[in-house]
Amino acid sequence: MGVLGHMLRFLPSVPSLTLAGVVDILVVACLVYQALMVVRGTRAGHILVGILIVVLLYAIAVWTGLEALRSVLGFIVPYLGLAVIVLFQSEIRRTLARLGRKRWLGIGGGFHAPSAVNEILLAVEHLAQNKIGALIVLERDIGLRTFIESGVRLEALLSRDLLLSIFQPGLPLHDGAVVIQKDRVAAAACFLPLTTNPALSGKLGTRHRAAIGITEETDCLSLVVSEETGRISAASFGDIAQGLSLPAVLERINLHFEVSRPSAAHIDEFAADIPLAHESPPMPADVRPGDRVNQP
Repeated sequence: MGVLGHMLRFLPSVPSLTLAGVVDILVVACLVYQALMVVRGTRAGHILVGILIVVLLYAIAVWTGLEALRSVLGFIVPYLGLAVIVLFQSEIRRTLARLGRKRWLGIGGGFHAPSAVNEILLAVEHLAQNKIGALIVLERDIGLRTFIESGVRLEALLSRDLLLSIFQPGLPLHDGAVVIQKDRVAAAACFLPLTTNPALSGKLGTRHRAAIGITEETDCLSLVVSEETGRISAASFGDIAQGLSLPAVLERINLHFEVSRPSAAHIDEFAADIPLAHESPPMPADVRPGDRVNQP
């Protein structure tokens, strides 16, 4: 015990854990977790590992007295901070946007769902039935001005006919994305960033990768209609769900914009609302369930 006590005297004293220390640890852990979630599954993760290896080698060189290695790495390490900003600019922007769109103590949010959701669903239904490719982006809280400026500004009232005219094959505005702000079509033929997630890039086409890429940087919702299969997909927060029905698309829009399901009285006010399920026509009173009925 005497030798052990003598050795313990040279160890640094462990400070007592206080409430401020617990909060400090939790905040640091949250920041580290957010950083790891951003680079997980992307090429940025491998770059981050390479930077950490360089820093570790520099620390080993200083500790062991390897002057040649320390001199070589000494020219690189001071510029790692600038390299991190340049290489991880999209990830840093995405992290800050993710922190900004969270509701802290009830503060934040303030986003609204598009007012003409039914017009969007009617257009998506027609596009899917005719296998016309389309990409529709619904803005939420984070502005999409940067992407709007990359396309053709319209600032037109949202309607089914307008969306169908934009995505008509062969027309100039067919390629690219349509950005919707509340009840207006802000722009068409917009260029969107493609996702760099290696798990998704090889399985999806350019339109679907663009739908995911814009949701990785902002909190918007993307609706995609496949030109090959006519399937409807919805992307949000870097994830995509494929093969959705119209009721499922409506449900995802409501969940994304935190809109409660409308009541029956509210639905009756709008004759253009899309029914959530196909209802069979009523059977005549003189026809039994087992009889065959000729439909017109």
